Amino acid sequence: MAARRLTDVLSRAALGRILAGAAAIVLLSTALAASPAAAVAPTPPVVPAEQAPLSPSSGAYFGVTLDWSIDNAGLEADRLGLTPAAYEHTTTLPITDDEERYLGEFFRQSHAEGSIPIVTLQPAGGLADFDREAAQEAVDSLAASGKGDQPFYVRFAPDMNASWVPWGQEPAAYVAAFRLFADTLHASLPDAALVWSPLAGESYPFADPRAVHEAGLDTNADGRLGFGDDPYGPYYPGRSYVDWVGLAAYHDASGGGPPVNAIPAEGTLLSDLSGRGALDFYGRFAAATRTPMLLETAALYSPGSGGATALAIKRAWWQQSIDALTSGDYPLIDVALWRDSSSRRVAVGEVVIDWSISSDPAVAAAFRADVERGPLVFGPVYTPSGVRTATANGLTISGAPAWAVVVIVLAATAFLLVWGLRRGRVGSLAYIGPPNRDLRIDLLRGVAIVFVVVNHLALTSLLQNATQEAIGVVSGAELFVLLSGAVLGMVYRPKLVAGGVGEVTVRTTQRAWKLYVTALVVVMIIGALSLLPFLNTTPVTTFTDQGTGAAGSEATGRIYELYANFETLLRYPVDPSIVVDIALLRLGPWQVNVLGLYVVMLALSPLILWALSRRNWALVLAVSWAVYVIERFLSIRVLPSQFEDSFPLLTWQVLFVTGTVAGFHRREILVWFQTRIGSIALGLCVLATVALAVFSWNNPYLSSAYDMRLGLVPSNAYASIYSSLFERTTLEPGRLLNVFLVTITAYALLSVLWKPVNRLFGWFFLPLGQATLYVFIMHVFFVLLVANVPVLHEGNVLIDTLAYLVVLALLWVMVKTRFLFVVVPR
Repeated sequence: MAARRLTDVLSRAALGRILAGAAAIVLLSTALAASPAAAVAPTPPVVPAEQAPLSPSSGAYFGVTLDWSIDNAGLEADRLGLTPAAYEHTTTLPITDDEERYLGEFFRQSHAEGSIPIVTLQPAGGLADFDREAAQEAVDSLAASGKGDQPFYVRFAPDMNASWVPWGQEPAAYVAAFRLFADTLHASLPDAALVWSPLAGESYPFADPRAVHEAGLDTNADGRLGFGDDPYGPYYPGRSYVDWVGLAAYHDASGGGPPVNAIPAEGTLLSDLSGRGALDFYGRFAAATRTPMLLETAALYSPGSGGATALAIKRAWWQQSIDALTSGDYPLIDVALWRDSSSRRVAVGEVVIDWSISSDPAVAAAFRADVERGPLVFGPVYTPSGVRTATANGLTISGAPAWAVVVIVLAATAFLLVWGLRRGRVGSLAYIGPPNRDLRIDLLRGVAIVFVVVNHLALTSLLQNATQEAIGVVSGAELFVLLSGAVLGMVYRPKLVAGGVGEVTVRTTQRAWKLYVTALVVVMIIGALSLLPFLNTTPVTTFTDQGTGAAGSEATGRIYELYANFETLLRYPVDPSIVVDIALLRLGPWQVNVLGLYVVMLALSPLILWALSRRNWALVLAVSWAVYVIERFLSIRVLPSQFEDSFPLLTWQVLFVTGTVAGFHRREILVWFQTRIGSIALGLCVLATVALAVFSWNNPYLSSAYDMRLGLVPSNAYASIYSSLFERTTLEPGRLLNVFLVTITAYALLSVLWKPVNRLFGWFFLPLGQATLYVFIMHVFFVLLVANVPVLHEGNVLIDTLAYLVVLALLWVMVKTRFLFVVVPR
């Protein structure tokens, strides 16, 4: 009867609303996808590609760096309302076959817009072993990638004066490699301009002063590398090898710590360009040598960090750039390259850093207004080919085939929904489990932790395709926190009902302490391993705000040191500040920083559970959600701990608290869903879950050539909707709703189809789900292992998929054999 009533409701009122909502979404998508106003800045004369000038007759070309894995040149031009005169793409050395294909696609996209390509080459490691053969292979790959006759810029191993890149602060090896590559490039590709591009040196050497181990670095002869040493000279290969000079000068007020949203002070960019003495980059390396210059720049904005607005920060910074170019003091700056990307879809736990000027229509409109009569020169620089590409790789299904997929999915959903409501919990396939444990929750936790492991290993694989927001706009992190709260509520309800408030307080406090100590141990172990010179610990000791793009690996954005000053523990006397940093969990691998959130929530859980035992569940939810809403407007940082960057306490508590309330009242909730109104609500939840999953399949991010997406929602529209409703760090309302819907739908599915699902997958997911904290802690060491296996950095999808299977199998075996269960929390 319930199924018939539900069918009647859906066939009349609800179906009409769904169709109306779908029409609204289509209209909204079309409106958001509409191109902005036409370009207003003057464009240079159009010439054949082979005659494209690398320097404009006046002013400076405006170029952009994109995240090519989710974006392309055509979408950027539409979104910005202006055609950039140059596009930049980063690739690793050595250049793999996959990277060569990505380069070919990049050249085609640049040619389609009439823009000059900028290729940045980042070595996978140091340059000590870079020889003539490696240089020739790199140049041959550039020539073979389909660049055509168009001139282009090549940036070789930029930021070489930084401390965080593998080739950094090794001037002898760098200069030798640059000169070798320059000779090879000039001999084989004379139409390529080689760019030498360090990082702005006002904070050089970007770490505490230390002993000098490399000849030439101690330029002030004080016996150590520190403030006052020349940040550029030791790394300069010489005028005969350098065609262009470049400087990366970003506005970033965080100083390597938590993101800070602050308006740049007046004159900051000029100080980067023409500081005093050795810091006068423009005077020493552009003006003195009459060498054209490329300025790489952008302004940091973190949506979850409060402070000034994105528009205020970015506008102040680009106006400083425009003012510098207008002043006439920097006539040799011929390219201004802006990092027009942000880290929306990133591995779980990372902070969102938004450098973009085109993703927000208001920011893009302000930029167009400010450059209307300015010195920036836009494209096309030469006659465009006009052949645009929708995505950089993978398969996009659009048109009738895409709608066929939607119809099939909706039909299957409707069938299962009606069948499930009719069969209910009494069917032969329905859930049967032990009375003292809900295995459905365990299985869901197992799925969530696998999602987390796959995302944190960050390898391009088939498993990544299947877990990267494939069931909706959710990640394993949200499910992990929500289900952890649910388990807490289920486990401690019997004890609270029996009057054991004191016992609950003692147990949760002890568990919070054990997790805190465990987090400290992990921090110390990883810190100790980072001191080993032969071990690559970069993936766990640094944080990168965004990925490279089409290659799907190696970050090209700003890199933050997560173990700053850790080595001072080895000095005597020990600096007390480093001890405080460790105690407050300011240091540590970003992959496990959610432990800090879990420790705090466990410490608060006795109060929450006590209130629930007194039947104050409505008050608990009201307070939790009120705090979430207030945090959305005020962005309050409660603790100095690192987890606040990725999992703001006042935001993410709402998942844990709601999960705790749901777990505490699990039986009552299940009974309610069996009522008439509950059945209707369940049906609507299922349909909404499927609708959001279909929406997520339109995500323009394609991680590999094996990945697929639907093309029903334009990429620009998807990006706008995503940034407004589904950001992860700030738990935007759309994502929060999606998490709850996915959990309800998955739980309902397991309730009616438990036996076949358990037979197929239970053997694997149940053990992992019953030991999620153990898996979460141990997986960070597998991240280290993967980072030190060279073959796993070549972008081979099949090899990387096999690596994932091996890691997951090892974790499963470790759980089954109870490896280190005595010391590692489960």
